[in-house]
Amino acid sequence: MSVVKTEIADGIARVTLNRPDKMNAISLDMLDDVLAAAHALQGTDVKCVVLSGEGRAFCAGIDITSLSSLMGKDMDEVIVRRTHGDANRFQEFSLAWRKLEVPVIAALHGVCFGAGLQLAIGADIRVAALDARLSIMEMKWGLIPDMGGMTLLPHLVRDDVLRRLIYTAEIVEAQQALEWGLVTELADDPLERAMELAKQIAAQSPSAIRAAKRLIGEAQTGSAASVLMAESVEQAALIGKPDQMAAVMRGMAKTRK
Repeated sequence: MSVVKTEIADGIARVTLNRPDKMNAISLDMLDDVLAAAHALQGTDVKCVVLSGEGRAFCAGIDITSLSSLMGKDMDEVIVRRTHGDANRFQEFSLAWRKLEVPVIAALHGVCFGAGLQLAIGADIRVAALDARLSIMEMKWGLIPDMGGMTLLPHLVRDDVLRRLIYTAEIVEAQQALEWGLVTELADDPLERAMELAKQIAAQSPSAIRAAKRLIGEAQTGSAASVLMAESVEQAALIGKPDQMAAVMRGMAKTRK
């Protein structure tokens, strides 16, 4: 049985963590399967991705057995060495989803701890069940969050909230996570709601959606000058396509009726 399943229909890729007996805890092999699933979607014509977990939880975090298998190894080789551009294998686990050209929506239920939360942070949008529980749990084990989420979390929550979450390793209920910005919205059925959003996104112009994701990424890290230039370049490319411009005109005409 594959521990990560990918199904594509109507332009939407559903990627499911499929280790329900372990609450989708991430072993090293599963980590590689998650990376492979993300990389396999790069350059495809999918319009949106939905990430979810099978069984009782989205993801309970890293599999402790996997951590013990690292004992005695050269940590400079395992962790410090860059294997995916600026990132290592563990950081790419989260960042690969943000690098995808299309929006990614994570549907969270049950627990979303440690590595699971950092995977969720890699998504553009997070929909959580009303009873979901989240935690940046690494401090509980004498560790720090190190799977890519730290490049993204400062854009989601206030500095003092982030420090509290990391220092205490406390478990946060869904409503508090929503108020702090860890999740985008709550839903009785987060997967159903995530699919609704995915269908709405998939109905938009694929070129414009991809341009918007690139622009948002630039806006988060670039200077004012680079963001303004990116706006202009992306818009010029869209307007410069005859079929895209025709679609824009049709959309405007519909809106004004």
